[in-house]
Amino acid sequence: MVKIVNPQCLLALIATIAVHGAAFAQNYPDKPVRVIVPAPAGGALDVVVRHFMQKLGETLAVQFVVDNRGGGNGSIGAELVSRAAADGYTLLFASSSVLSINPHLGAKTSYQVLKSFAPVILIGYSPNVLVVHPSLPAANVKQLIAIAKANPGALSFASNGAGSLSHLTGALFMQQAGVNMLHVPYRGAAPAVIDTVAGQVSMLFAAYGSVSGQMQSGKLKALAVTSSKRISAAPTLPTIAESALPGFDSTQWWAVYGPAGMSADTVNRLNRELNAILATADTRKRLAADGADPAGGTPADLAAHHKADYERWQKVIQDAGIKGE
Repeated sequence: MVKIVNPQCLLALIATIAVHGAAFAQNYPDKPVRVIVPAPAGGALDVVVRHFMQKLGETLAVQFVVDNRGGGNGSIGAELVSRAAADGYTLLFASSSVLSINPHLGAKTSYQVLKSFAPVILIGYSPNVLVVHPSLPAANVKQLIAIAKANPGALSFASNGAGSLSHLTGALFMQQAGVNMLHVPYRGAAPAVIDTVAGQVSMLFAAYGSVSGQMQSGKLKALAVTSSKRISAAPTLPTIAESALPGFDSTQWWAVYGPAGMSADTVNRLNRELNAILATADTRKRLAADGADPAGGTPADLAAHHKADYERWQKVIQDAGIKGE
């Protein structure tokens, strides 16, 4: 027998649930929040996340505990978040290498990066800088492309390793410019920079912070940045897109996610507070020191950006036949 519910009682029940839901959103967070960083402590990503989590903790009066979980090219930390309760007390602060590049390099994971996480906010982005050895007679990107076309395979570019963003940026450059250059992978940025300064390789696509000193001293010649827009740290340096290859865009970016299914109220609360932090002068100064610029925007903006970036690198990796180490 089906029991008929009194409509007035049903409306009262719905109102009660709505009030409790609103109260939960207003009270969040009321205990420490764990922020998984899928990279070892001490790196560039770690410096950025600790700045933001300290500010967020001060604003919301709870501790945001940074938990570094390196390994598996970021998959270990990301998997922890994908399996966590979607209550807002476990978050992911990850780079585009983990979210857009590594999934295409053969790593098997139990999660799907475009489906297993709830987008919160795009924090910022940091492009590579195209630097060449001073002996290379190229004053701009157009001249560099002309030299590469006239001497197929003669020019070489260093990278931080096979499958790294610096490697993929070089692959994207060759595809769009229609040139062939030799890729020379290194184990990290430092040896790649050293050999480029020494003239062992012709050029390098490097993070701004890793080559800014060599650029200023004249040991390396900067031709362009790889992002679609110029960066605040080097506003006079043109982009590759405006110099020679319209539409060229390659950046490292960082974003905050939660497990899929996290409530819209919780997502929007975090998004609102992090956007406010991004607007502060000290945060912009902190990012600019590393050659990065703030992003921000809505969760939907992050979802769209992530999807486009994921598909871009999927095509570059497939077309170039690049495999992970």
